[in-house]
Order: sequence, then C-alpha cells, then structure tokens
Amino acid sequence: MSEPTSAPSAESVATENDFLAPDAGQRPPGPTPSQSRFQVDLVAEAAAATEDKSPSSDASTTVPSSDKATPSAPPDSADAVVGGEEAKGRFRVVNFADPSGAGCAASPEAALPNEGLQNGDTVMSETSLHSSTGGQHHYHYDTHTNTYYLRTFGHNTIDAVPNIDFYRQTAAPLGEKLIRPTLSELHDELDKEPFEDGFANGDELTPAEEAAAKEAAESKGVVKFGWIKGVLVRCMLNIWGVMLFIRMSWIVGQAGIALSCMIVAMATVVTTITGLSTSAIATNGFVRGGGAYYLISRSLGPEFGGSIGLIFAFANAVAVAMYVVGFAETVVQLLEGVDAIMTDEINDIRIIGTITVILLLGISVAGMEWEAKAQIFLLIVLITAIFNFFIGSFIPVKAKEAVGFFGYDGSIMWENMGPDFRGETFFSVFSIFFPAATGILAGANISGDLADPQLAIPRGTLLAILITGIVYLGVAVSTGSCIVRDASGNVNDTVSSQFMMNCTDASCKFGFDFSACKSNKDGCDYGLHNDFQVMSLVSGFGPIITAGIFSATLSSALASLVSAPKVFQALCKDNIYPGLSMFAKGYGKNNEPLRGYILTFGIALAFILIAELNTIAPIISNFFLASYALINFSVFHASLANSPGWRPSFKYYNMWVSLAGAVMCCVVMFVINWWAALVTNVIVLGLYIYVSYKKPDVNWGSSTQALTYHQALTHTLHLSGVEDHIKNFRPQCLVMTGYPNSRPALLDLVHSFTKNVGLMICGHVRTGYRRPNFKDLATEQSRYQRWLLKNETKAFYTPVFAEDMRQGTQYLLQAAGLGRLKPNTLVLGFKNDWQDGDMMNVETYISMIHDAFDFQYGAVVLRLKEGLDVSHIQGQDDLLSSQEKSSGMKDVIVSIDTSKDSDGDSSKPSSKATSLQNSPALQKDEDDDGKATTQPLLKKDKKSPTVPLNVSDQRLLEASQQFQQKQGKGTVDVWWLFDDGGLTLLIPYLLTNKKRWKDCKIRVFIGGKINRIDHDRRAMATLLSKFRIDFSDITVLGDVNTKPKKEHVLAFEEMIEPYRLKEDDMEQEAAERLKNSEPWRITDNELELYRAKTNRQIRLNELLQEHSNTANLIVMSLPLARKGAVSSALYMAWLEVLSKDLPPILLVRGNHQSVLTFYS
Repeated sequence: MSEPTSAPSAESVATENDFLAPDAGQRPPGPTPSQSRFQVDLVAEAAAATEDKSPSSDASTTVPSSDKATPSAPPDSADAVVGGEEAKGRFRVVNFADPSGAGCAASPEAALPNEGLQNGDTVMSETSLHSSTGGQHHYHYDTHTNTYYLRTFGHNTIDAVPNIDFYRQTAAPLGEKLIRPTLSELHDELDKEPFEDGFANGDELTPAEEAAAKEAAESKGVVKFGWIKGVLVRCMLNIWGVMLFIRMSWIVGQAGIALSCMIVAMATVVTTITGLSTSAIATNGFVRGGGAYYLISRSLGPEFGGSIGLIFAFANAVAVAMYVVGFAETVVQLLEGVDAIMTDEINDIRIIGTITVILLLGISVAGMEWEAKAQIFLLIVLITAIFNFFIGSFIPVKAKEAVGFFGYDGSIMWENMGPDFRGETFFSVFSIFFPAATGILAGANISGDLADPQLAIPRGTLLAILITGIVYLGVAVSTGSCIVRDASGNVNDTVSSQFMMNCTDASCKFGFDFSACKSNKDGCDYGLHNDFQVMSLVSGFGPIITAGIFSATLSSALASLVSAPKVFQALCKDNIYPGLSMFAKGYGKNNEPLRGYILTFGIALAFILIAELNTIAPIISNFFLASYALINFSVFHASLANSPGWRPSFKYYNMWVSLAGAVMCCVVMFVINWWAALVTNVIVLGLYIYVSYKKPDVNWGSSTQALTYHQALTHTLHLSGVEDHIKNFRPQCLVMTGYPNSRPALLDLVHSFTKNVGLMICGHVRTGYRRPNFKDLATEQSRYQRWLLKNETKAFYTPVFAEDMRQGTQYLLQAAGLGRLKPNTLVLGFKNDWQDGDMMNVETYISMIHDAFDFQYGAVVLRLKEGLDVSHIQGQDDLLSSQEKSSGMKDVIVSIDTSKDSDGDSSKPSSKATSLQNSPALQKDEDDDGKATTQPLLKKDKKSPTVPLNVSDQRLLEASQQFQQKQGKGTVDVWWLFDDGGLTLLIPYLLTNKKRWKDCKIRVFIGGKINRIDHDRRAMATLLSKFRIDFSDITVLGDVNTKPKKEHVLAFEEMIEPYRLKEDDMEQEAAERLKNSEPWRITDNELELYRAKTNRQIRLNELLQEHSNTANLIVMSLPLARKGAVSSALYMAWLEVLSKDLPPILLVRGNHQSVLTFYS
C-alpha cells in the first residue's frame, strides 16, 4: 500500500460527483441483489493501471471501506489505495462471486459470504460463464451507497463498459442482473439526483422473474449435467427402445435389407433435420427448463407453445405407461416360460406394471442425480446387450442352424436383400419402426438441469442420432446376412441328396430344407419373419438380450417420467392455462416438480391399468411428431421473419430444409395412422384457439411478432408505390382526443366509421410552461396504446409536445402516419366553452381548422350539447377502464408510477379542469405535469369517498356513452348542402353499415329552389342510386334563404357583442392596434359584408330544429370561412348558432376531392 503523491482522481470524484450523494436515511444500508447497478472488474482495471505509469494510476482502485486497515490484496492485483479524506464513504466495494474460495473481503461490513467451489463433476462454475477475467475477483458497485465506475479508460465516470450482466433478464441461473446507467442519468442536467430508483430504466421484475431470481439465489449446489450425462446418454436410451431387440429382425424379414436400411435412413433424416432445428433454437439465447415447450413457445409464441406443451407433457406421461407395459409383457413371457403366472396374463401385466412405475417414481423423486446414475447403469446394460448380439452373430453354432441361424453368408444376404411383405406394406412397416427413432428431445426436455444447454443440446442430440442410426443399420444388415426368413426349428428338416437339385433356398447350401413348414398354413415358428426373439437366439448369451430389453424399456420409461413433469412445470410457470398454476411449484434445491411427478404417475398408472396400448401408441407417436413438426417450422418461421434477434450460434441449419422437415413430419403422421393424425391436429388446433382467445399477457419476442412486423413493413412500402384511386378512398382520421379516455363520445363515434375501414390516430397536444418531459411522453404513449387495445379500439395514440395547441396540431397534420397510412381528415370536438375562456384559444381553435384545409385535409367537428370532455369527473375510471382491472397483472402496466414525482398531484381524486376543458386536446401541464389527467388509468383508491355527481356531470357522462350502445330504429339526417367531394355522404353510409347503427335510416336534406323542388329531388335520388347508397327520404329545402326569426337574429347579435371591434367608435390607429393585439375581434365592415351568410346559419338552425330534432345523429356540411377575411370570433359564432340545442351533430367538410364514384 503506498499513499499516492497526489490525489487528483479522488478530488475530481468529489467535485464531479457531489450530486451522487443522496440522503443516507432514504437508502437501505446494504446492497440487495436487485439493487446492484454497476459492476467493475478491479483486476482488469488494475492490469491496465500497472501498464499506465502516470502518478495517479496508483489510485485507480480507491477503496475507503472503513477506518480499519484494508486487507492486503492478492499479489497479482494492483494495490488498493485509500484516496483523500473527501472520498471517504462515497463509495464501497462489495466482494462478488469468488470461485477460488480464498477471496478477501474488501469491506468488512459489505462482504458477501463466500460460496466456495461447486460440484466440479457435473457443474460448470457460475463465474466461468460470465466472468470476463476467467474467474478472477469480481466486484459490483452498489449505487445506493454511491458507487460508480472508477477510472473507466483512466477517467472517473459513471458510464459503464460492456458487461454480460447488463443483458440478463433476471438474476437467474448464471449470475446477477445488473442495470446499466440510464441515458437520463448520463445525459440529463444535474438538477435532480440521477439514481432515483433501483430500476431507472423501467426494468422492474415481473412476478415470474422475481420467482426465477429467488430460485437462482437458492440454487447454490444444484446438480447440473454436462452434455454426455445430460443429453447423449438420455437420447441414446430413449431412441434405442424395445424395437431394437424384438422388432428390428421382423422388419428385415418383411422389407428386406435394402428397404430396412431405407426405412432407418428415412426416419434418421426426419430426426436429424429436427435435431438441427432444435440445435438452432437452443443456441439462439439462454434456454431455461421446459424442453420442447420452451423452445417452441419462445419461438412461435404462447399459442403454439401452449398447445404443444400440454400434449407433449401428456404424450410423455402416456409413454411411461407404454414402456412399462412393454417391460411387464417381457417379464410375463419369462414367467410363462417357467410356468409362474400369478393370475392371468393381462392382470399380471397390470400388477408388474404398477410395481415398476412406483419404483421408477421413487427413483425420480429421489432427485435428478439418482435418476442420472440409474440411466448410466441402464445404458451400460443396453450397450452390453448390443455387443453381445454382434459377438454372437460371428460364432456359428451347429445347434442354432435348425432355427435359421447359419452365420454370415453371401447367399443368405442376397436372398434377404429384397422385400417379402406378408400382410404388410412398406409404409405400415415404416410406421411400426418410426416410433423407435423418436426420443431425440429427451435431453432437451431437461434443459433446465443442464449446465450449458446451448452447448449440450446440439452436441448430445446430434451425436445420439448418429450413433443410434448406425446401430440400427448395423443390426438390420447383420440379422439379414446371417438368419434366413423361415425356419422350422426341426433338426430333421435336412436336404436329402436326391432333392438337392430342387432346393433353391439359401438354407439348402447348409443342408436344411424348410419348404415343408413354409407350405404349411400355420407357417414356420422360427426365422426373421416368425420369431421376435431371434436376437436372443443369435447372441452369445441369451439372458443378456433379455436384460437389454428390460434396460431399453425402463430407461425410456424413466426418461419420459422425468420429461413430462419438467415440461408441464415450465408450462404452468408461464400461466398460459390459469387453472394449472398449482403445478408450477418446485421443491428442493433442484426445484423438483413433485406435484407434476404425482400427476404423471397418476396418468401413467391409469393407462397401465388399461393395458391395451395398441390403440394409444399411434396417438403418442403423433403427439411427438407434431412437436417435431413445430420445432422445424419454428426455425423456418424465424428465418423467414428475418428478425435481428434470430442469431443462432449453431450455423448448420437451413430454413428450407427445416420447412421440408416440418412437412415430412406431417406426412409421417398420416402414414403412421391417419385417424390419429387427425385427432392430433384437432387437439392442437383446439388448444391453439383457446390460448389465442385467452390472450395470455406474455411477450417473448416470438417470430410471429417478427413476421407480423416484416409483413406490415413490406405491405406498407408496397402500398406507397400504388397511386390513389377514388374507389379505394378511406376516411383516415386524425382525431384530437387528448387522452383517449377523456372524450369517449368522440372516440366511439369516429371508431364506428373507421373500424376495419380506415386509419384512426388519436392526436394529443401536450402544452405547458414547464420543460417537456419526453420520457413521460414515451411511457404514456405505450400506456394509452395498451388502453386502446384493451378497449378494442382500433386506433393509434400519438402525443406531441408543442408551444401551443396550433403548433402541435400542425406537427401532427404534417408528420402523423406512415406512407399511404396517413390521415386525410382532421376530427375535432366542438369548443363548447369558447365564450368563457381566453379568446386567443378560440383564435387557435379556428386556425387549426384553417390549417387542416391548408394541408388538404377534410375537417369534421362533433358537437354534443352536453359537451365531450369527461376527464374532470371523479370515478370515471370505473366506467372507462373496467377492463384494466380484470387482471391484477395488467394493473401493474397501466397504473401510474407516482414515486418519481412526489409533488405530482396524482393522488387527487379528480384532475383539474383546465380553462380549455372541452377543447379538443389541450391538457395544460401546470403543477402536476399532466399526471392527474391520467386518473382514469389509476386503480381506484378504496378509501376515497365517491362524491355524488351534479346534474350536468351526470348528463355529460350519459351523453359520453351514447355511441357505445345500439342505436335502434332512428334516423341519420344528412344535410348535404354543399358538394365537398362526398365525404358528408360517405361517413353516414359507413356508419349505417355497422351493427350498432344498421337499424338507422339515412334521410338526405338538400338546398334548392322553391319552384324546382321535384326536379332537385329526382336529380339527388338518381345520384344516390348511382352511388349505391340506400336512403329513406330526400327533402329539398326551398326556404333556406328565408330571413330568420327576429328574436334569433337579436340573440346572435347579443352573443357577438363582446367580441366586436367597433372601429367606427374609435380612432383608426387605436382600432388597428386593438385588431393586431386581438385578431379575433369582429369588425363592423366584416359583419356587414357577411350579413347574408350569418342569417343563413341562423335560418339553418331553425330548419334543423324543425326537421331533425329527433335524429340520432345529424351530419351537416361545415360552413367555410375565408382565411384572413372572417375573424375567428365570427366563424365560431356561426358554428355555435348553427349547431346549438340539437342532437349530436357532425359538421363535415371534405377537401373537395371526390371520395365517391359511380364508375366500376
């Protein structure tokens, strides 16, 4: 330890990072795994520091832990030096994962207990998987006591160097999840403490992840397997089934050597392609427990994963019964041989099967280590039996010749080369053999118990397929070359010399003639065709083959008994089928699924008691094949989606080969058993539909999402290359809703005519005097998008920050949308409170309509006499977001985090009604930064009393929901006074096509001359019929230009009185000055100029009251005002007088481009 000559680094730490010191009382005293934020490798830094000879390099690892002397560092690390007093207590080093078992605690109060070495036989050491220094000391820094990267590249900074622990999902099996400094911590101004919470970048753990983290914390000393014990042994045992000993010789007898080899090769091709696909998925990221289910669900999503997971677990459970019954049958045959049958054959199978499955359950429950030892023992027995057969085949014994075994001979081989099907076909023989090739997922199914699944699964699976394939081929050639197809077993069936000329069989060469038993109707008893136990006869020592049969059945049963609960547990943990969550619980340090074992045992026992497995066997084979097909399809799908996240480290796969593999699996399913294939497909489809309907709240980044994105992008680009056509016109609406739930009536009505027809974007302009918080904007965007999806509203939410309402709307008008998916119609709510607030807001509001026309948009204004904005009403969250509350999990996503902004007024029961409460989108961010207005998404505070609503609020709430109900028999009145291209007519047509509005009739009102009413009506009827738009009535208004009633004119003049400029009563200069400062004022000149137009609006309101007072909805041409000539107050007054005291009215003005055509 040497004191540094100067301590510039410590001082700079103090000055640069003063803002890092929080109030110590607010922080937990010690680190917890979830809090650790940054990790630094002191050894690596020390190495760099020793190379760097600058005087300050000695202080590169400053460790002021306490007043006690710092323990001496290991000789290969740099000296740890205490800097200046000012650095004392500012940061702390915590010992992390010291595999050597001899690490020194850098800080007495912060040292973590040393775990020591793990079981080197089966475990990869944790640190070797994530240590950047090959297992040297690791330290992590705890931000809650203000630690940070010391001298990254020789500088004091909190910026983090690349580290694997930043990329972990949880503190799961391989090491701790660390959280890198967020962008705001590095980039924002220093006016707030950078580390506000333990999860600055929003990486809160989900309950499932917390469980995984907890598991990981408890999983020290867990048994993990390498690729040989974990994958190779299991796969070989599962693939070498009973078929090898009791069916392979029969297959050679039926199909001949050549076709038998072809059958083995075909099965091996299917399994090899599936093995390659499994390897590709298994090496595309960290694999947890769950085997085939985990691989498929993380690739194709929960729908396919959930359906396959369930049937795969069930298939494994029933497979236990199949293998155990196979074992019991063999035992019963032996008992028959010594005449020791207990009751009768079928009951003996049940008794022996039950005893066997109980023993296997005991081995499984004892733990994976015991199960692995049992598997090794069984493999040794099996390999001994296989060698025993091959050795026996080279030792010709005279006594065995009568049963058809003559040793290797070319003539026997040639005779057995071709097929000799007796009651079978090639495909029926193939379907009998193929189940023997399955079992390649035995290793992948215990993926959670493998030390390194990414290495073990490809290596073990592919090697097992290769070895077992060679052995099957060897047995096929060997049996076909030394045993004849038919033999009587009678030593007297020799060939006499006079008949030697007539004898043509291969056995004649050895002096035997079995033609007598061949011609007999019962046939021969021995030979490849007739005796399933041929391999026992050939082998050097018969009982070893019987032991091999026992070994093959028991090992496969044991592997299936372990696979089923593991897969089922992973499925239940993901909570795809909510009723099954009780089976997710694991016990012991290995997280054994004991409940799953009991369930599997129950299913297996039930099928053992049935004891008739010939019907169930083909369904099981098909279940396995369905999962193989989907694994292959997963690889094809992921490659097709071209997602950047698809980067398997195993490169020997091809998307088209995988697709061919998937097709082959489907074909083989139907070859094996067509009805079982149909049953399998129906079950998979049924479960798929169920999971799709339930929509589990999971996001695994599946290739389905990637492909959806890929297709959307391709189609959007393709669409942009096509010219617009009138026939394809769709109203694409930019609806200024503000928060989507604050104006439900506006949202519902527009959604009614855009749903499945056109684009709908909910625009929201956030204004305010405070500095905009863009991070909040992004989180709100995703939160409200979710809200729209939950409410089944097909729309996009697009918020923007702007200086004022008009500027924000201009941003949206210019930038909203993508390619051809751009809005073409601006939809606003009517400004009901325009007379109460600041008239500059009216100027802004009217300017937005002008801007829409400038950008060649259509404009639509909706007015409800009760108003539109319900955001100030307390308790509306019950009405608007009841769906949000349906699941506790989902509440986490939409409830608003108030921890960051303690002064944010989000606990108030009702949000402030701003001065522009009914304006289309303005939500002022004054004290509360807009937090309070999101109240509808908050979970309701149980303690807050519900304040009874006043009458106007009650009416407003009822009115806001009127478009959510079925409209019944009513009318939609279309006042098509001016031709705007047809939008005024198209919107009502689209509305009445929807289920809620289909009982409403369209009535059309047009202006006309009193002496041409019939002519105008006929002309309009012709036009509407050419447009193929149904209508119930056409009314021609001949009295539009009649003078309105005097009292209505007086009421209008009284209304606009406060907004007049009255320039005649003041000097010209003063008038101009006032007009410049208040541009909305109405000049006397303009009032006189537009007198006729004013009177028309008043008169139209009278006509509307007369004709459409009972309509469900009025759709009317929006009057236009010339920009710069008509003041905003006058225009607003026109809209007010035109639409007041009426049912819901939609003022529509298209952009004067045709949107309807009668040409085909």
